[in-house]
Amino acid sequence: MKTITMSRFKLLSLLIFILSSTAMNAKNKSGGSQALTPQQQSISIIAALTAAGDMEGLSTQLHAGLDAGLTVEETKEILVQLYAYCGFPRSLNAISTMMKVVEKRKASGKNDQQGKAALTGNKPADKYEQGRKVLETLTKTTQTKPAPGFGEFAPRIDAFLKEHLFADIFESEVLTFQQREIVTISALTAMPGVTSQLQAHVKMGTNTGITENQLAEIADLIEKHVSKTQGNTLRTIISKPLTPVIEKDMMVRISEIEIVPEFLAEYNAILKEESSASVEKEPGVLAIFPMSIKEQPNQIRIVEIYAGSAAYQSHLKTPHFQHYKTTTQKMVKALKLVDMHALDSDTMLEIFKKLK
Repeated sequence: MKTITMSRFKLLSLLIFILSSTAMNAKNKSGGSQALTPQQQSISIIAALTAAGDMEGLSTQLHAGLDAGLTVEETKEILVQLYAYCGFPRSLNAISTMMKVVEKRKASGKNDQQGKAALTGNKPADKYEQGRKVLETLTKTTQTKPAPGFGEFAPRIDAFLKEHLFADIFESEVLTFQQREIVTISALTAMPGVTSQLQAHVKMGTNTGITENQLAEIADLIEKHVSKTQGNTLRTIISKPLTPVIEKDMMVRISEIEIVPEFLAEYNAILKEESSASVEKEPGVLAIFPMSIKEQPNQIRIVEIYAGSAAYQSHLKTPHFQHYKTTTQKMVKALKLVDMHALDSDTMLEIFKKLK
C-alpha cells in the first residue's frame, strides 16, 4: 500500500512539473514576463539617444552600458548599424562621443572588455542573395527579387538594403540578430514618421525571441529618455495602454516680469541660457518661451508649460534655474506669476509644431 501511494505521489509530482513547464514555455512564447537584461536595456537606450541626436544623454548611457557589461566592440557595432536607420551624421556624432567616453574611462583606470571585433571583407558569390536570406530569417517570409514596390521602382535602394545592411552589417557576429532588432526597434521608436518600418521590425524582433513585455519595456525606456509621444508609437503597435502626454495637473503659467533697464541686456542673456537648458535637459519642462513687449523691452513675459506639479518642483531645484534665480534677483523690479487654465487641452500637442 505504501509503495502504491508513493508511486502515485511521484506520478502526480511529475504531472504537475510537466504542466508547469508547458505553461511557462507557452507564456514565454506569447509575451511572458521576461524582462530586458541590463545589457539589453543599455542597447535600447543607446540606440534611442543616438537616433534622437541627444549626445549629452548618450555620453552618460555609454558609460552605463560599459558598466553593465557591454564590450567596446558591441557598443561600436550598435552605433555603426544605426547609420542605416538614422543616417551618417548622427551615427558619426555618436561614434565621436563614444571615442571620448572610452578615452576618459581609460584615463580613469577602467579596463573595459574590448570584445570580438567585427568581421570585414565580406565577399560571397552573391551578396544580394546573402542579404535576402538573412531577411527571410528575420521575417520568416519569402523575399522575392526584387522587393515588390520600392525594389522595382528603385532597384539601387533594394540592392543597398540587401547587400549592405543585411549582408555586410548583419554578417558580423558581434551582435546577435535579437540584439540588432532591439537596436533597430529602439531607434525607430525614438524617431517620428517611421511607423510602417517600426511595425515591420517589431514583427522581426518577435521572430528573434523578443517578447511582448520586453517591447513594452523598450517603450518605457523611450518614454523616459526621449519622450512620451515616441514611447506611445511602440505601445500603439503592440496594443498596450498609452501614457497620457498631458498630465491632469499640467501647469500653464505666464510670468510677468519688469526688469531694471540698466540690467536688461545681461538679464536677457541669462534668461535665454536658462530657458534653453530647461527645455533641453528636463523632460517635464514642455515649454519656456520668453518674450518682451515691443514698446517696453524691459517688460518680459514668459509662457511656461510643465508636465505636472512634480516636474515644476523638480525644475526649481535644477542648477540652471538656481543660477538664473540667484544671479537675476537684483535685476528684477517686479514679478507676477499668473497661473492659467487650458480651455482646449487637445490642441496642446500641436503647439509650436509648425515651427519645426
